[in-house]
Amino acid sequence: MHALDILGDPVRRRLIELLAHGDQSSGALTDVVRAEFGISQPAVSNHLRVLRDAGFARSVPAGSRRIYSLSGDRMTEAQAWVDEQLGFWTNRLDALDTELLRGRKEER
Repeated sequence: MHALDILGDPVRRRLIELLAHGDQSSGALTDVVRAEFGISQPAVSNHLRVLRDAGFARSVPAGSRRIYSLSGDRMTEAQAWVDEQLGFWTNRLDALDTELLRGRKEER
């Protein structure tokens, strides 16, 4: 599955944002996401599993808890795709800007 397919879900994006601030327990992540999105604990666990299975996050057991952290490899893949698209559109928009400026000069 493409990295952006995983990040297309707002709950998973929020989990990534939370993990960007540092490692967190599944309980802490669940508390925040349940409060913001109104979804059940099992639903949050499913989203965490998707992130883990897709390589965006990893977890380690710590007693009766699981501690989640970000895994950067898939984020790099998403960033590469965004950079490629940005380069394409930046070139196109620069060309459009040039043509619009030429049109304005010709009108004078």
